[in-house]
Amino acid sequence: MPYNVMIVDDAAMMRLYIASFIKTLPDFKVVAQAANGQEALDKLGTVSDVDLILLDIEMPVMDGLEFLRHAKLKTRAKICMLSSVAVSGSAHAAKARELGADGVVAKPSGTVSHDLMEKTGDELARTMRTLCAA
Repeated sequence: MPYNVMIVDDAAMMRLYIASFIKTLPDFKVVAQAANGQEALDKLGTVSDVDLILLDIEMPVMDGLEFLRHAKLKTRAKICMLSSVAVSGSAHAAKARELGADGVVAKPSGTVSHDLMEKTGDELARTMRTLCAA
């Protein structure tokens, strides 16, 4: 049975890239998408059994860090930050972990990373599998 994933990113093209990538992984399935943290929180109330949330940081309405402040009260899903500003060792990555992010993977080339699969695909898949197996 595949793990259920919610994608939260304000860039529609990035959500499409991430969903396309996940379709290549037989052990994962996209069950919901949201354009900001508030929309994601609302969907958590209606989408059952989300195992993993891939979450951007910089979004309008409610950013990823604010979402983290609320999400741990609404879901047991693992949360992986997937953001161009959350590079390893950055203040954003540290804050995300402090607020409860289970993993952090940097987008390789900005807000809409056309090269996500080529540059970060292996790391992202490995992180997703590690988080869901924990």
